[in-house]
Amino acid sequence: MKRVIKTRRIEKKAWPELFKLVKSGEKTFDLRLDDFKCKPGDILVLREWDPKRKGYTGRTLEKKVTFVFKSKEILKFWSEEEIGKYGFQVIAFKDNKKTSV
Repeated sequence: MKRVIKTRRIEKKAWPELFKLVKSGEKTFDLRLDDFKCKPGDILVLREWDPKRKGYTGRTLEKKVTFVFKSKEILKFWSEEEIGKYGFQVIAFKDNKKTSV
């Protein structure tokens, strides 16, 4: 018997400057606290939030989650000392049409 995996719709606030970058396709990732369940296949609904007005603008974007990396897994790669000294950076990438041989 096949196990049915339910897809979630996850709604999150997105500040205008980040919303704009996601909408344009320039920003293809999101960094969030791990305080909710999320897995590949889920739908992330970004609701533009105006911090000056303290309310939603009414604009939304829906993105399919393709990859999730949990931050606690990071200690497999770097020590707490290194993390404290340097912090993190998130790097998004896509295929480069020019490839070296």
